[in-house]
Amino acid sequence: MKILVISNGHGEDVIAASIVEALTQLSNLSQVAALPLVGEGYAYQRLSIPIVGTVKTMPSGGFNQDIRQLWRDINSGLLGLSYHQYQTIKQWGKSGGKILAVGDILPLLLAWLSGAEFAFVGTAKSEYYLRDEKNWLASTSPLDRWLGSMYYPWERWLMSHHSCCGVFVRDSLTANTLKRWPIPVYDLGNPMMDHFQVKQGVDIPATTETLTILLLPGSRMPEAKENWQLMLIAVQSVMEALLGRRFLFLAPIAPSLNPLEFVEALIAKSWQQQPLNLRALPLEDGQSLQFTNAQATLILSQQAYQDCLQSAHVGIAMAGTATEQFVGLGKPVITFPGGGPQFTKRFAQNQTRLLGCSVTLMETPQQVGCQLKELLSSPEKLETIAKNGRQRLGNPGSSRRIAHCLIKDCFI
Repeated sequence: MKILVISNGHGEDVIAASIVEALTQLSNLSQVAALPLVGEGYAYQRLSIPIVGTVKTMPSGGFNQDIRQLWRDINSGLLGLSYHQYQTIKQWGKSGGKILAVGDILPLLLAWLSGAEFAFVGTAKSEYYLRDEKNWLASTSPLDRWLGSMYYPWERWLMSHHSCCGVFVRDSLTANTLKRWPIPVYDLGNPMMDHFQVKQGVDIPATTETLTILLLPGSRMPEAKENWQLMLIAVQSVMEALLGRRFLFLAPIAPSLNPLEFVEALIAKSWQQQPLNLRALPLEDGQSLQFTNAQATLILSQQAYQDCLQSAHVGIAMAGTATEQFVGLGKPVITFPGGGPQFTKRFAQNQTRLLGCSVTLMETPQQVGCQLKELLSSPEKLETIAKNGRQRLGNPGSSRRIAHCLIKDCFI
């Protein structure tokens, strides 16, 4: 059996690569390959998963819903790239291979067009955008209520097609909703929580202990640099609102980014670089950069992403997948909109609906400090946030469960 994995985004690549890794451990596949529709597939390269077809990074980084971003991508060869990728997928289907589509309607549609037997891992949509376990959200439009699901009728048609042998969604609420239609849906959890340790209960230190705060500015330039400037304003508001407390700020920066862009902003805000002291830090990255300002320490790391998320107590975030993973650990996030193209006010509002009470959306970074002070004074709310995060993101091990299901029930 040979399988082609297609995905459309960095976070989707990571999830897809994790499932492929589990597949290769569970089964002797004759051939496995990947085709990242957006970017060059760093997550696949890291695991030595061969990439087929044409790949290229577009100016928008995949966030081309804005007409200006879309036009820039078209001028950079988006239409030609999409055609070549379609031809690769079509040829794979003609050769008798299976396809695993990961992401949203684009890989789902391409998998269907291939004529091959395919499975779909839906990472982009969740019923939590429209409802919770009890009722519709107040923000849900009458049209969305009438349509009945976050997955629209044309998406449901593709998922119920005879070529589709399995659909894996990100949470139980979405799975239970899709069971109303003849869709081969499975509720096996969310792969983005794999490789993390999800603990029970709330872990907030006493006021005499160091409070560890995660900083997530996003992974795409120049947006990440602009978000970082706003985050440093939020950091200052936290230090002023919780005056006298010790802080450790952990900022996991994507390996593809130039850390000097972030260092310059820190120095401009009176942060002073210090020799790295790993013995006093909850992470293992000898290339980290350490800064201090009053009673606060800030660490920039490009190799300890997981350690940063596991160690932090609360987060200040302007990111997508990383924010969801942190919430899945049962931890609270405070956020505010940036200038985009990804983390706009609309994106932040949608993310808040998706993640519920675990995310508090503020209008400006200056409001973060007071909001954090209020949050830390409410143990009941922190406990609710911990339970909510675990419920919405699920337990680790989903990639292996999905891989086992693909081999046992889908790609027979």
